[in-house]
Amino acid sequence: MGNGNYRWLTVQHPDQPSFQLGLFIPGPPVLDAATAQTVREIVAKGAMPPLVLTVDDCRAAYGRMLAQGVEFTQEPVDRYGTVDAGFRDPSGNGWKLIQRRD
Repeated sequence: MGNGNYRWLTVQHPDQPSFQLGLFIPGPPVLDAATAQTVREIVAKGAMPPLVLTVDDCRAAYGRMLAQGVEFTQEPVDRYGTVDAGFRDPSGNGWKLIQRRD
């Protein structure tokens, strides 16, 4: 991608081919250094979580996870015909729960 310096890793379990986890670092050549730093800062605040989980019932998943002490950055919100919520894992990574559309 770009000038050939862009790298990423996709992780997939052989028994779950529909689930893939892509790991990448925002930076050149896709983004200039200043933009990459801005992206890192807003991701750290939970504004653009790089990781997404699709769930059948976002509010129910939110309730279960909240009861177990998960740090949520956004309560469930109706948006774009579905429901989503944001949280952080113990390492501070931002995640998004997005409810499947009917």
